[in-house]
Amino acid sequence: MTQTGAAGKLAGGGRVRGTVAVLRARLPFTSTVTAAMLVLAVATGALWNAAEDRAAYPFIAYGLPSLEAGRWWTMLTGPFFAVIPWYYLPMVGSFALFAGFAEWQLGTRRAMAVTIGGQIASVLVATQFLALCRNSGWLWAERVAGSLDVGFSGGALAAVAVASATLRPPWALRLRAGLCVYAGVAIVYVGTLADLVHFFALLLAIPLGKRLVGGRRADGSSGPNLREWRLLTVAGLLLLTVAEIVMFLVPGDGPFGSAEGVSLSAPELAILVVLVLPMLNGLRRGGRVAWRWAVALSAFVTLQGLAVATLVGLADVFGGDYDTEGLPLFFVDNLLWTAELGVLIAARHAFRVPSRRRLRRHAQGPGPALARSLLGRHGGSTLSWMTTWPRNTYFVREDGRSYLAYRRHAGVAVALGDPIAPDGTAAATVTEFTTMCENSGLVPCVFSATEATVAATRELGWQHVQVAEDNVLDLDGLEFRGKAWQDVRSALNKAAKQQIDFRLVRLADQPEPILAQVRALSEEWIADKGMPEMGFTLGGLDEAMDPATRVGLAVDAEGTVHGVTSWLPVHTGAGKIGGWTLDVMRRSAHGFRPVMEFLIASACLAFRDEGARFVSLSGAPLARTGSGPARPVDRVLESLGRVMEPYYGFRSLHAFKAKFQPRHVPLYLAFRDEADLPRIGLALSRAYLPDVRLRELAKLVSSSRAR
Repeated sequence: MTQTGAAGKLAGGGRVRGTVAVLRARLPFTSTVTAAMLVLAVATGALWNAAEDRAAYPFIAYGLPSLEAGRWWTMLTGPFFAVIPWYYLPMVGSFALFAGFAEWQLGTRRAMAVTIGGQIASVLVATQFLALCRNSGWLWAERVAGSLDVGFSGGALAAVAVASATLRPPWALRLRAGLCVYAGVAIVYVGTLADLVHFFALLLAIPLGKRLVGGRRADGSSGPNLREWRLLTVAGLLLLTVAEIVMFLVPGDGPFGSAEGVSLSAPELAILVVLVLPMLNGLRRGGRVAWRWAVALSAFVTLQGLAVATLVGLADVFGGDYDTEGLPLFFVDNLLWTAELGVLIAARHAFRVPSRRRLRRHAQGPGPALARSLLGRHGGSTLSWMTTWPRNTYFVREDGRSYLAYRRHAGVAVALGDPIAPDGTAAATVTEFTTMCENSGLVPCVFSATEATVAATRELGWQHVQVAEDNVLDLDGLEFRGKAWQDVRSALNKAAKQQIDFRLVRLADQPEPILAQVRALSEEWIADKGMPEMGFTLGGLDEAMDPATRVGLAVDAEGTVHGVTSWLPVHTGAGKIGGWTLDVMRRSAHGFRPVMEFLIASACLAFRDEGARFVSLSGAPLARTGSGPARPVDRVLESLGRVMEPYYGFRSLHAFKAKFQPRHVPLYLAFRDEADLPRIGLALSRAYLPDVRLRELAKLVSSSRAR
């Protein structure tokens, strides 16, 4: 083994030990109980021999027989064992996950109380329920009342159900919906003692969650919003579909009888799954067509149940003979479908998204002309002129006075920069944009937003992450004096000695020889990158040809163009331009070396003399100054920035701009919650590289790495 490999293994082992130490310090209750489970499993041999086959099993397992025999200690011993060896994996794993999450969210003392109390309470309530029902003629209750069980799953489920109240919407509802789908299917269609304990654990914990978490409770709303209504319908339909699959694959004998004769046949189940899968996706998006299909399916099953109930009633009246086996489970199953129908009808306002065909038909909206008019009237940020570029779609408020420009990719509406709106109405614009997206089945987000827009989205419960830094240089009193400006002064002096002039022009007005050289510089720059030219917040020569855009050229005495920059106007309201934003930067690989320093410095002086207050050197995506990343999403962006650096040099560009001593203005991605991030990432990749397929991009990245 090489020294490098050995050092890597030692470092890896050290990281593992460090992680374990952190978990033990942060989650002492969870780690102690988990360790005790594993130690007892090895010490007693339960890890390889089934505990239920041991003579001592009745003395460690809880259940109605144990409590009636006075073996109260089984409430304390049972949680540390599993019935059979392979159950240890889900039992220990789920406890570590659920109890650990609760301890992390609630603190050790509160998590201990909830987990232990939830385990004891759910077992006691389940056994007392069975004690009351076993002599009622209910065969299931009589059978389960005589069974025993082990495991800490009731306490773990109670803990995670209570801790779910600390999550912000819609994560709390998502977690609870998942727990309820599992517990509902298990108790109705399987019905073991463990399933009964799980059912009562959630039944007790979920309503008490908000009270038990105390000050850690996340801010809630007065009622379900559109996303939560959609989630409820999806959870219900998923529960019913999973139930049909469980009855087909594992036909049990639960509280309402055997699934034999009630479960669907293989062809019927296949048809149901084929119908339901697109419905689930459509309901998640708020699709009107998917809602209609789900209502039709639920209504069909409900009417089927009513028809059977009618036939049974007529048979009773006329003394007919019919088979009652499976009828209770059949009616319960139909009752659940009826409940799903009721939820769908109650949530009908959340399903207004028309079909994709209609969306495309009505996708035409106001064009760049209106955007430029409103931008000149109200002003915007340093990136706002980019909202007037082609390929943008515009959301305009009903009063016609404000807008957000966005790109639509992968089911996401990526809004670019701050809203263009009169003072005090930016938050309302974002709110209406969000409503439009939800009514169109789109995921809303705002990319390269400033602090003001982040504050507006924070009121909606959104999250944010910094994705870039704008580099703003104030022009008042700018002189390029002092040691810090030495590189810039040297570039200006060398350009003067080599008779390289600075021209601030409209590119569209330049003669063809100049335009040809500019095109050649751009093509050379793109070819050197070995990757496609990016768009969205990065313009090209097409955008530089706009008469509203100023272009800086470095031209020598022989008419050779050594470099080119383009500058976008920054409107500050009332038709005024208060600054300029750097966009295109192209230089010849064989020309004047410090041409970029010369071009930027010369433009700054020219804009200062014209009365501009500032220039923005723009922000480099995935590059920023300051402390290292802390959140997982920050670490992902940090890694992505390292991967993209060899191809586009964003961080090198960010470091280059530091020569001009700018002040840094953070730019953010504002999004609803972390579940949207994968789709937003895909949408951003398509926005920046709209003409490149993901497969082609992967090949380009692989080939670039190989070089």
